[in-house]
Amino acid sequence: MKRKFVTLAIVALVAGALGLAVGLKKHEASPAESTAVANLLNQSMTNLQGNPESLSKWKGKALVVNFWATWCEPCVEEMPELSALQAQLQPRNIHILGIGIDSLDNVARFAEKYKIAYPLYIGGMSGSELSRQLGNKAGGLPFTVLVGSDGKVRKTYLGRLKMQELRQDLESL
Repeated sequence: MKRKFVTLAIVALVAGALGLAVGLKKHEASPAESTAVANLLNQSMTNLQGNPESLSKWKGKALVVNFWATWCEPCVEEMPELSALQAQLQPRNIHILGIGIDSLDNVARFAEKYKIAYPLYIGGMSGSELSRQLGNKAGGLPFTVLVGSDGKVRKTYLGRLKMQELRQDLESL
């Protein structure tokens, strides 16, 4: 009886250790995600001035890419926090980019009203497809992708960001 208990305890400890190791393992970018980042940075998107702008200027930089819409309440709630975070990240050469799944007029009005301090681009419906390529299998908003300066996806977040978690994850860049 005692031997059976010890064996079960050892099996439980090994299983627990394996589960912990898997849970703590950093998210490694799949080849598809790396290709999706390259695809994103090869895009040209409309900026708030209504002009096409190449996203290639962001290659080689650590990025927080936030897919959002003006009609998405959790998106609207987190954007002022992201704007404040951008000021703190500037010295570290980490940049926040917003890709609006919305119209230019709606995004421009929103940015002016809330004084968003990071670049916003108009992704439209093709932005939804880009977010799917980057790991947004549910197609929900907001969807945020943490990209290292090496162009690899470090982590994805679906739903309203928990800013403390994001800050901790940014420390690994």
